[in-house]
Amino acid sequence: MNKNRMNLRLFENDVNIIDRSGAESLIPVQESNEIIQGVIAQSAVLSRGRKLPNMTSKQYKMPVLDMLPIAYFVNGDSGQKKTTKQAWDKKFIIAEEIAVIVPIPESVLDYSDYDIWGEVKPRVTEAFGTKIDGAALFGVDKPSTWRDDIVTTATKAGSVVTLGSADPLYDKIMAEEGVLDKVEKCGYLVNGHMADVSMRAKLRGLKNANGDPLFKSDMQGSTQYALDGSPMKFPINGAWDKSKARMVSGDFSQLVCSIRQDITFKLFTEGVVQNTDGTIAYNLMQNDMVALRAVMRLGWEIPNPINALKTDKNKRCPFAVLKAGAVLKTGE
Repeated sequence: MNKNRMNLRLFENDVNIIDRSGAESLIPVQESNEIIQGVIAQSAVLSRGRKLPNMTSKQYKMPVLDMLPIAYFVNGDSGQKKTTKQAWDKKFIIAEEIAVIVPIPESVLDYSDYDIWGEVKPRVTEAFGTKIDGAALFGVDKPSTWRDDIVTTATKAGSVVTLGSADPLYDKIMAEEGVLDKVEKCGYLVNGHMADVSMRAKLRGLKNANGDPLFKSDMQGSTQYALDGSPMKFPINGAWDKSKARMVSGDFSQLVCSIRQDITFKLFTEGVVQNTDGTIAYNLMQNDMVALRAVMRLGWEIPNPINALKTDKNKRCPFAVLKAGAVLKTGE
């Protein structure tokens, strides 16, 4: 089995496949683009990152500035102009396959007035979004060819702020040596934030010395979640691991992604669908079911070019992480 393939369900004994034409009544071809847009919307990483043109091969080579040119003053009218060097590094986006399998009872298919596609489509998009976010943010089940996840990258660069139980949240985010400051010292300006949904309550509860709310002026109007003018996103697709990060802030133009293949579909009438622990969830023939498999390929990278404020690429990161300082209790 390909270890680089991210399956939400393992599928074996792929026999007696109905060809693509047999699935067209269930899956209109024009729906593929809508699914791609749905995956982008469901994935916090894809929705906040910068999308590059679609890949035409498995690898996408991306030149990244690695050495800055130096300018000189010319001494007088006859002064000699000096030369300087500029260099580029190469980074590669590797497209890997991600798949999801949706079992459908044949009895459901028998109801011609039942909107099968309307039921399946949101589950496919959510499953893809969850898997992409888990791999890119926290390294969960990531393919071996993919780079370190965002949290690991920030940790290696020293761009992590620990929030202790007695620490003021405001200072840990906004003040010197706070999350935003970590990004700025690396030569980037924060343009977005991702956070665990529990951060919403923490921000709403922030108060000044007089007990006045800092984040929310009243209890009736909707709260505009933003920090220092940059929008916040709270992924609720199940991918966020608050034991590793409460919040990630950074320059999300430095999170780039590219899609290698639009989503393709196949229907299976025989075989078994396994749970992630290897136990059999469904035997398609015995349970009178069909299984819809959706597959796409994509990759991502953090270019992180050199800049004047931080020339050491090992200590330079366009993202910073706010993490809890103690082991979280259930419900925290």
